[in-house]
Amino acid sequence: MVQTMSLSFQTMSMLRFGYGFRSGEAPPTDKQALLGQVTVGALQIPLFPIGGVDARRQRVIEVAARFRDIYKGSDGPDVKRARQKAISEKLTTGYQRDADARLAQAVYSPNGFYERLASFWVNHFSVSTRKNQQMPAVVPLYEAEAIRPNVGAKFSVLLRAATSHPAMLLYLDQSQSFGPDSAVGVKNGKGLNENLGRELLELHTLGAGSGYTQDDVRSTAMVLTGLTFDPASMKARFRPGVAEPGSHQVLGVSYGGAKRSDRDYLSLLDNLAANPRTAKHICRKLVVHFISDQPPQEMIDAMVGAWISTDGNLMAVYAAMLDHPAAWADFGSKARQPFDYVVAGLRAMNVDRNQLAGQSDELAAIGTPGSPDMADDPVSTLAADDPATLDPETRKKRNAAFDASLYFPRDVGLAPVRRMGQPIWQPPSPAGFPEDFVSWVNSSQLAERLAWAHRVAARYGKLYDPRRFLKDTLADAARDDTIRVVSQAPNKVTGLTLVLASPEFYRR
Repeated sequence: MVQTMSLSFQTMSMLRFGYGFRSGEAPPTDKQALLGQVTVGALQIPLFPIGGVDARRQRVIEVAARFRDIYKGSDGPDVKRARQKAISEKLTTGYQRDADARLAQAVYSPNGFYERLASFWVNHFSVSTRKNQQMPAVVPLYEAEAIRPNVGAKFSVLLRAATSHPAMLLYLDQSQSFGPDSAVGVKNGKGLNENLGRELLELHTLGAGSGYTQDDVRSTAMVLTGLTFDPASMKARFRPGVAEPGSHQVLGVSYGGAKRSDRDYLSLLDNLAANPRTAKHICRKLVVHFISDQPPQEMIDAMVGAWISTDGNLMAVYAAMLDHPAAWADFGSKARQPFDYVVAGLRAMNVDRNQLAGQSDELAAIGTPGSPDMADDPVSTLAADDPATLDPETRKKRNAAFDASLYFPRDVGLAPVRRMGQPIWQPPSPAGFPEDFVSWVNSSQLAERLAWAHRVAARYGKLYDPRRFLKDTLADAARDDTIRVVSQAPNKVTGLTLVLASPEFYRR
């Protein structure tokens, strides 16, 4: 369904470029107000990671040290596995609370365009909590400190921050990449890992099929050798002893020399950021994300022109997108992805914020000298026992205690997003989640969305009139047949469900 009628600026702003209407939140009045959300959003502290960025970085350092102590310790293998399992379960519990806070960040933020852009860039520079035992704690930190502050910066700044963050280095195995002829590589018999080099060219900058060769991939990986991170600070560092000696050509430009330094890979990143092929690749991805699976070439060209003329200033690129007439036409060309859909529904229902959520860092007790692997408070001990060994009543109480620590009960927040195929911070590959319409609008998706819509309507909708709810939620995007069907609903819950399950609501 592509809706060809003209919609108001406010409606298109909220539905296409944001996460939908929310009671008490005024829509932007013009394009500058929409762009202003990016500036404001980048300066604000997100709800995740729980406990804050500085505390989380310290917790991650302590977790890594704890795992190393267990690995090097004298305990038997069964004891080591049990201790590692206890920490891993606690990390999983912490991840769930961070993911819930990530959902809440999108629901409660008045800066919908910024939140959508943050999600776009997290997907563009994809990493996953599933990579290893530490990543459930590291990935929320990655989004909070590498991605979100740089959404409105120059692309080169964002590229540097994402590429050199420990989450990316861990995810793409850069810490396992050694120059074959480097001092450390020769001594330990270690070799090159091309993962980061390949994804840097194929996904993060130039794009597949843009003319680079396998030799460019290998040379990029060579230039990146030496780039790693310090586990004692969780910050990037350059190790000359790991870097491949000599100069290496990427796209005809030489990097390195007799003495290798961090200037080599930083120059490479800056040159890739300035390459016109990078501008074309990323501008096209932005248009596909926001506007259409068949992006208008003239719109992409306008954005590329803004990119090149401003040295990759992303605010100028966003402005060029919003200035193009295609940005405000053909409502319904794109599907709301599962995360977007759930966020939009919770915003529409104006679900109350749980003031108890996010009050403590689930990881705080891990790694503290002399402390047990698990804390003793009710929420933190949820993961201490194998759920299969708990009696039903105890399991029910523990689940209720955990849900009470979240912004949203799991059955309306984290669980449906996962069932719909888009678990938070867990993309299927370095390419991220798909953007095309057919991936998110199909029979199984629609069945899950209908079930979720009914559950949310029954739980939160008792005070709503369906006809008023339809007007407040979709404004002038509501079609005549949807208005008629909702008006004829036999009861409130059915009427509200029909709004949340309408074609207009799952499109943008």
